[in-house]
Amino acid sequence: MQFNSTSFQFLKELRENNNREWFADQKPAYTEALAAAKDFFNTVKLGLEQHDEIEKQKLFRIYRDVRFSKDKTPYKTHFAGSFSRLGAALRGGYYLHVSPGETMLAGGFWEPNKDDLLRIRKELEIDAEELRTILASSSFVQHFGGVLEGNELKTAPKGFDKTHPDIDLIRKKGFVAVRRFSDQEVLSATFSDEVAASFVALRPFFDYMSDVLTTNLNGESLL
Repeated sequence: MQFNSTSFQFLKELRENNNREWFADQKPAYTEALAAAKDFFNTVKLGLEQHDEIEKQKLFRIYRDVRFSKDKTPYKTHFAGSFSRLGAALRGGYYLHVSPGETMLAGGFWEPNKDDLLRIRKELEIDAEELRTILASSSFVQHFGGVLEGNELKTAPKGFDKTHPDIDLIRKKGFVAVRRFSDQEVLSATFSDEVAASFVALRPFFDYMSDVLTTNLNGESLL
């Protein structure tokens, strides 16, 4: 299933006319574009439910909060949504962002809380081989280039050895897999299949992180 071309075109025109007057005139077109986007995101959710347990789906509002932003344009020029996994035992979440020239999907842990981040770092300090095996797998390399994105420290976190062989992972502040798409790929008939395959490729990473974040360093359950 491809993303609706009319919805995609609406986003292009909105980028060029990001003001309330134009948007008000185009409200019927927006309503149509939004409905088609919802249909696509619902299709993505159905795909996720074939291999994972999804607790909540959210399609983000197009209206921007400009109160504390230098950018006062009133509307986002993308459709984006998240899919949360079910329960405390299933950690991680999926994200899809559709925008002309900037379409991407992602999954992982953008800003783990302090305790979760320390737990992940401690696990990697002991043994990072399992995570590296996941990142080097053919599926993860195919869909995500074999790397995790996210902010990181310039040096070792406090209490960790800066010469540790896995310091490149330990100094990360977030652990996120990202795949980007061209406009041509978004408008192809196989776009939803590619999104589904990418999210399937995340499962070993999510399963690993879920195991780490629901146990202590002795492997004992915290749930």
